Amino acid sequence: MASTQTQHDDNETAEEPSEPESALQTARRQLQHAADHLDIDPSIVERLKHPKKVQEVTVPIERENGDVEVYTGYRAQHDSVRGPFKGGLRYHPEVTREECVGLGMWMTWKCAVMDIPFGGAKGGIAVNPKDLSEDEKEQLTRRFTDEIRSVIGPTTDIPAPDMGTDPQTMAWLMDAYSMQEGETIPGVVTGKPPIVGGSKGRDAAPGRSVAIITREAIDYYDKDIKETSIAVQGFGSVGSNAAKLLDRGANVVAVSDVNGGIYDANGLDTHSIPSHHEEPEAVMTHEAPETVTNDELLELDVDVVIPAAIGNVLTEANADDVAADIIIEGANGPTTTAASAIFADRDIPVIPDILANAGGVTVSYFEWLQDINRRAWSLERVNDELETEMLAAWQDVQTEFETRDVTWRDAAYIVALSRIAEAHETRGLWP
Repeated sequence: MASTQTQHDDNETAEEPSEPESALQTARRQLQHAADHLDIDPSIVERLKHPKKVQEVTVPIERENGDVEVYTGYRAQHDSVRGPFKGGLRYHPEVTREECVGLGMWMTWKCAVMDIPFGGAKGGIAVNPKDLSEDEKEQLTRRFTDEIRSVIGPTTDIPAPDMGTDPQTMAWLMDAYSMQEGETIPGVVTGKPPIVGGSKGRDAAPGRSVAIITREAIDYYDKDIKETSIAVQGFGSVGSNAAKLLDRGANVVAVSDVNGGIYDANGLDTHSIPSHHEEPEAVMTHEAPETVTNDELLELDVDVVIPAAIGNVLTEANADDVAADIIIEGANGPTTTAASAIFADRDIPVIPDILANAGGVTVSYFEWLQDINRRAWSLERVNDELETEMLAAWQDVQTEFETRDVTWRDAAYIVALSRIAEAHETRGLWP
């Protein structure tokens, strides 16, 4: 995640590690940095540096060619002081225990920033889902569900889609869990198709929240949205939905996917460009005056840049070349610590991911409420409630940003850590 700093903080080094900082290292560093601004019990901070539990399992499946392959899966549960664990489930070759722990910590902060009564978790399987057939992916999901069934549940730990998984994956997980429990329990996961208890608007929610926060940041920095140019890296669920919503007022001049991007200084018709879900890797097939690489897109002379693809794309190597006035983090962890310090020195505000893309977990909370109450909401209600929650969170973070003269990231962490610490202090420590 990136750090928006109005002034350089001596506690944050601008020196890039020789190896990329892991999600866990970054999460711990950001936790400590926020804690330095608060008068809280150091023992609480120390507890929050570690997960409550990490489940590691082996997941064997029989491939269609008859071979048996064994994959490794994880479920890291970070903190549940404010409610059940909540977080995504990803299928990706580079899933590791450490990554799940770090991402689970970020989920704890994200839920607390949004004042949602959940804690943080993350899980996944080290596998390339593109190498699996649909039947093999279903088999993998059902076997993994059985392996972690003892640690998940609607009041315990509630997974959701993430990289490499989707609503169908969640439907399989819900069905596998329900079959073993002997009753249909839709609240065990969120991000399901609406026909089996999912919420309308869940898929678009992270991108919608990025658009809402981008709009608020543009207004905060006294820019006219009609004259604001925006570049979006990544045209998946987050990037495409954010771009299409912003395109109704602002001027989205560049978008990209894994193969590169397209650029039109006069503005793109983003609604005519298929998202990755609609047509994978279709951005470069769309006509535009210019093409750019993903690296070049981040350095375009625009008012706002939104990295909404993968992590660690804004680094010490390119931070000085970023020309945007505002950075909105659509992806999780797109900015390294060193880049954050450089943006602080350059007085470039960076709105952190734990606020900007929190629409996903917020609508997941709405879905969970619908499931346990067995009552579906309309899309209009979902979007209205999301708007209300995002504006409330923005205001909370803005207050800390202005009052404490800290970065936007520090302000968001201060909001989150204050709530988590107060909950820990109130509940106490079991002897």
